[in-house]
Amino acid sequence: MVNYKDLGLVNTREMFKRAVAGGYAIPAFNFNTMEQMQAIVQAAVETKSPVIMQVSKGARNYANGTILRNLAKGAVEYAKELGCEHPEIVLHLDHGDTFELCKDCIDNGFSSVMIDGSSLPYEENVALAKKVVEYAHQFDVTVEAELGVLAGVEDEVVAAESHYTKPEEVIDFATRTGCDSLAISIGTSHGAHKFTPEQCTLVNGVLVPPPLAFDVLAEIEKKLPGFPIVLHGSSSVPMEEVNTINKYGGHLEAAIGIPEDQLRQAAKSAVCKINIDSDSRLAMTAAIRKHLAEHPGDFDPRQYLKPARENMKKMYIHKIVNVLGSDGKLAQC
Repeated sequence: MVNYKDLGLVNTREMFKRAVAGGYAIPAFNFNTMEQMQAIVQAAVETKSPVIMQVSKGARNYANGTILRNLAKGAVEYAKELGCEHPEIVLHLDHGDTFELCKDCIDNGFSSVMIDGSSLPYEENVALAKKVVEYAHQFDVTVEAELGVLAGVEDEVVAAESHYTKPEEVIDFATRTGCDSLAISIGTSHGAHKFTPEQCTLVNGVLVPPPLAFDVLAEIEKKLPGFPIVLHGSSSVPMEEVNTINKYGGHLEAAIGIPEDQLRQAAKSAVCKINIDSDSRLAMTAAIRKHLAEHPGDFDPRQYLKPARENMKKMYIHKIVNVLGSDGKLAQC
């Protein structure tokens, strides 16, 4: 058993409490590689922001759970080396789909886990989330559960269509499961192709996606005042990165994300955790494609991973400062 506190990590409880009260959201950035970890930590330290480093089931399969755990431990030490004496870094399992996976992460140093039973019948979702919560809380690990289904594709998470969270279910679900936060569906979507062109409106030659269902969010907030709410699938899919990828040999058609003004609006509510993954992938890929096109003789990975790391860091800082509002929100630095 590896306890996350021995790694210098924290759970989400206190940071979420402050975020809900302060009207901002904590960034939850997915990572698979050392370069992503470095960029996340650099951005969090420079902006004095708490941060959630997320690992999907696919990331654990790709990079190995032990390596990722030690990267997270290294992230804490790295933040201190960069001058932040009291970093607030969470190691979180994103979209855990079984009790066994969540237990394995808890036993191996994760400070927060998500159990995603949203595709199950309601009572089965409740039972599964409750089982994970009862185990996790023995070790002061926080648990995120999900009601409603997001469309899109992200690693092993695949859904053809979305189903909004039903506000009338949230009190019963949160009470019976004991979860610490609740991921809801109000129109966000996984992946870089969140909407089809047919779902969007053409405005001045730009495809504008349908607005998020803020009426559903408002009803959920009324039912669960002050309860931590989570938005998945919240990458904005910046067109400058998409255009760079396509300019240098990529082929991303109709890549559409969530407008940042809507994410800013959500962050001012009880939404205290916003997940961003695709934007990091796009920033990394755009920088690598550009570098290799302009320097075709380079073959040392450091030569193209360095600009990729810098581009991701730039994106993370932008999200923290201009979208989520979590800059300067460390309890102490």
